[in-house]
Amino acid sequence: MSISATEASWPEAKALLDALSPAMVSLMDELTGVMFCAKDAGGRYVLVNEVFVARTRERSRRDVVGRRAPDLFVSDLAERYEDQDEQVRVTGRPLRGELELIRHVGGAPGWFLTAKLPVQDAAGAFVGLVSVSQDLRSGDADDAMIRDMAQLRHEVEARLDLGEVPSVGDLVELSGYGPGALDRRVRRVFGLSPRQLVLRLRVDRATHLLTSTTVPLAQVATAAGFSDQASFTRTFARVTGETPAAFRRRSA
Repeated sequence: MSISATEASWPEAKALLDALSPAMVSLMDELTGVMFCAKDAGGRYVLVNEVFVARTRERSRRDVVGRRAPDLFVSDLAERYEDQDEQVRVTGRPLRGELELIRHVGGAPGWFLTAKLPVQDAAGAFVGLVSVSQDLRSGDADDAMIRDMAQLRHEVEARLDLGEVPSVGDLVELSGYGPGALDRRVRRVFGLSPRQLVLRLRVDRATHLLTSTTVPLAQVATAAGFSDQASFTRTFARVTGETPAAFRRRSA
């Protein structure tokens, strides 16, 4: 990216930059439908791509670096961003699959699916976060469809909280769509089949527990909706390419 360390030279920015992969940061500028930003521990923008700038009140990255959300976005949107950031900072947990309507100043609003991950230095201290927001208007999904799919995702997570793994039939019932219509809508919004969506949410839940807790693998398996540790290990390895135990060790 064209933002250099000299443009973001305050101590908190340097701590964040030192913890980030330059190659990963460089790739963010190649994304044309994804907003990217990195904020320091004080909530100041250290890195942004051009897609991010286009959704702010400013015209260049130089005008964005060093500022905070209230300087760039309408108040209700800025407040939500800062609440999300605080949640990530306090809990140390990633924020994933957050559906957001991001308003372009002077332009049309756009739906984005946002993820935020905490960034830690070598000593394990929180030094900031990185965020990506995927533009969901690349297809022909309208606002009503996106809202319906966001509600469906929350319903699936609520079932998982109760120890239930919803089937595709359950998703049909929860959504009110027929099987074919549901499949088309889930693929259009999430890029996944309904069955894949449920699996992704289960694996996301498992990866969070593996990286943020020390609970036994058997408990992680149960929380993610698996009948036993063996089936959890097989599925997790198939999806991620490594066993839960190896994933936890690598993330420690």
